[in-house]
Amino acid sequence: MERPLPEDLISKAAGIRLLALDVDGVMTNGQLYFTAQGDEMKAFNILDGHGIKQLRRNGVEVAIITGRNSPLTARRARDLGIQHLQQGREDKESALRELLQDLNIPAESAAYMGDDLPDLGAIMLAGLGITVPNGHWYVREQADYCTETGGGEGAVREICDLILQAQNKLADLHQTYHGSGG
Repeated sequence: MERPLPEDLISKAAGIRLLALDVDGVMTNGQLYFTAQGDEMKAFNILDGHGIKQLRRNGVEVAIITGRNSPLTARRARDLGIQHLQQGREDKESALRELLQDLNIPAESAAYMGDDLPDLGAIMLAGLGITVPNGHWYVREQADYCTETGGGEGAVREICDLILQAQNKLADLHQTYHGSGG
């Protein structure tokens, strides 16, 4: 069973060839955790990870563009097979433009998911600009779509499924997990 989605959203998502993601507030809940020794900790959602893997297996590139530098983000990207990782990029729009040029993908075939004002230029550039309900109010007003699920709580999976649904691949993917029934 697929979710009912607005036709304009399905139309935009049908041609997506690249999903670019912010990290803090999108792939995580936006909170920063530090140990007493000053080590950083992040919590990533396993549902998001599976969605990213499925999207990649179905021919959609995935990238991470983040303003912070974190070895934890690099590890997560590596674990998920994400080859396009740009850390320390405050200007997300420029980073996305460079990535689109490198991959020879037009902006209308890209989706960008962010939660705060530094993400706004990339959200506006992408053919499908996405945010999360825990994102900044102005970003929510400007985005094409706001997920039902919060950042770090499966919002990325929601978008992966939405893209796969729009590309008529989600039902077949679900069917592969049904097993033989006997």
